[in-house]
Amino acid sequence: MAQAPLQLVATPMSGAFVIRPPVFHDARGAFVKTYHTEAFREAGLPFTPREEFFSVSRRNVVRGLHFQTPPHAVDKLVYCPLGAVLDVIVDLRRASPTYGQTYSRELSAANREMLFVPIGFAHGFLALADDSMMVYQCSEVHAPAHDAGILWNSIPFAWPVAAPILSPRDLAFPALRDYASPF
Repeated sequence: MAQAPLQLVATPMSGAFVIRPPVFHDARGAFVKTYHTEAFREAGLPFTPREEFFSVSRRNVVRGLHFQTPPHAVDKLVYCPLGAVLDVIVDLRRASPTYGQTYSRELSAANREMLFVPIGFAHGFLALADDSMMVYQCSEVHAPAHDAGILWNSIPFAWPVAAPILSPRDLAFPALRDYASPF
């Protein structure tokens, strides 16, 4: 199998990228290479995952908006190998020209795109289908004392869901306007 190139697509948010991974097709179907250290370095993303996990969500579930604070802040590589989600990030970097702004992208099993979410962003998503699986590769391990978030509906984004399903934890996060960002 020859190494296909990793494709990076810039977003309006500095440091955040849509990634189109190499996909190999044959008579059996497809094989997707989601991570390769050298390919990421060559593309200008020196990202090395230290932890990986996944979630499975019902349609209309909103998860987020999550991040870890310094000194345990994390870069994330996220993708949806089953189902579909509307992925949303929020820039929390106070000195950034896009501070408080959002970017969204549908990630799905069909489009096989991934999103690189750098340190300084909150991340969340809306499940667009039942049994939507999200995989998270993180540059640091989970540090519960530094786990944080902002309220999902306090950002300048029109979530396309009338009655979202959220956890009590996610509903208790502070609004963006009330959060003193450490980034």
